[in-house]
Amino acid sequence: MLEVGFQLYNEMLSEAVRSLKAGREPDLLSPLSVTTDINLHAPALLPNDYCGDVHLRLSFYKKLATAKTADQVDALLEEIVDRFGKLPAQAQTLIDVHRLRVISAPFGVIKVDATPGVTLITFRPNPPVEPMAIIGLIQKNKHIKLAGNEKLRIERALPEVKDRVQLVRDVLRSLGTPLKAPQPAPP
Repeated sequence: MLEVGFQLYNEMLSEAVRSLKAGREPDLLSPLSVTTDINLHAPALLPNDYCGDVHLRLSFYKKLATAKTADQVDALLEEIVDRFGKLPAQAQTLIDVHRLRVISAPFGVIKVDATPGVTLITFRPNPPVEPMAIIGLIQKNKHIKLAGNEKLRIERALPEVKDRVQLVRDVLRSLGTPLKAPQPAPP
């Protein structure tokens, strides 16, 4: 507990208890569920001149990082705008990163790397996506290719961050509804 801090220790303990209650072995090597890594290749932060109080900024970062739904991210966005006014570009990118994180997770996306020229969307093995939806997406769009078993490569010049965000949203939307994971049989 001294190594990781009280808060993280509690989260790790809660995750282990949830795993045991669900009849699964707790994963002690990666104890917290991995979040989706989103890189839009643009600054994503609350600037000092926008939100001057460092403790308040850290509080917002933590709330955004732990948001589980787009509605929670939107509620935080509303709170930030109410307190500090119109978002600067870096803060809008921060909100976009967390929105993409929560909408990507149900599709089994573990990483989005969106540069101005190429966007890579990496899925975990056996993602909860209909394989025919991915095949259909690739067949309909010449700029989208499969790069390995778990990665989509989208070659499109999009210098604006908002356009890269919209591209990822559109690709995920075109994959349909994520499949439900099979529930373990009760003992």
